[in-house]
Amino acid sequence: MTGFLRGSATAMITPFNENGVDLEAFGEMMEYQIAGGTHALIVLGTTGEPATMTEEEKEALIRYAVKKAAGRVKIVIGTGSNNTQKAVEGTIRAEKLGADGILAVTPYYNKCTQNGLVAYYKAIAEATKLPVICYNVPGRTGVNILPETMAKIAEIPNIAGIKEASGNMAQVLETARLIRGKCDLYSGEDALNMPILAAGGTAVISVVSNIAPAGVKELCDAVFAGDLKRANECNDKLIPLSKACFIEVNPIPAKAGMNALGFRAGIPRAPLSEIEEAHRAVLLNAMKEFGLEVKA
Repeated sequence: MTGFLRGSATAMITPFNENGVDLEAFGEMMEYQIAGGTHALIVLGTTGEPATMTEEEKEALIRYAVKKAAGRVKIVIGTGSNNTQKAVEGTIRAEKLGADGILAVTPYYNKCTQNGLVAYYKAIAEATKLPVICYNVPGRTGVNILPETMAKIAEIPNIAGIKEASGNMAQVLETARLIRGKCDLYSGEDALNMPILAAGGTAVISVVSNIAPAGVKELCDAVFAGDLKRANECNDKLIPLSKACFIEVNPIPAKAGMNALGFRAGIPRAPLSEIEEAHRAVLLNAMKEFGLEVKA
């Protein structure tokens, strides 16, 4: 299927406090995204630290996000796992709780085969009527969805697209060629948002847009309008901020950046740690150079 996402989607951080998930703080961040023109919010993706959350916390966050969105923005829930049955169960739960779509990262650590990937996505897609986005990030998972494999997965009716974060533009272009007209291509790597959009991508699933939603939306709008000059200007402005947002492993800088904007993002859960002070200084400088109002 095509046409599920178009424009900027934000891979949301999950704010934690001493009592667990800070739902009120999450709601404030949702409003910031909506005001910035974000098309969809990805909840419980990699940036949301679901690996360190309980099932009760996940369910509460999904319920809250769906209710708070109230149809103003699409809510896509991350349900991927290295256990297919667990991924299926999470997908069924997300649909019951009112999600608009599913994001499923490839199985990680146990490193399934390409045939295993097809079976994995088939099982998830058949468990729901919702659009399902495949997520390819081999640098984290140890598994790479090859273009010819994605072409097979794209034949599944409710596969909406692939979030491509392999970092390999030759592979991205081949995937785009093989899935065109069957499902969509989404950028999953902020540094490559512009070239992936130019290759026919219909959306970006961004970490940087946590901090600068309007800036990422502007880039998408410029590319879609065919205004290459403006798109390059937007991209040139975003690049230093993007680099700073990945100066440490995601979502450490994103949380530090949101705290600096005055949001209650909290700190990452262990085993992730707080940002190093030298890196924080680089991040805050990039935010100021971008034109963001840094409060802390």
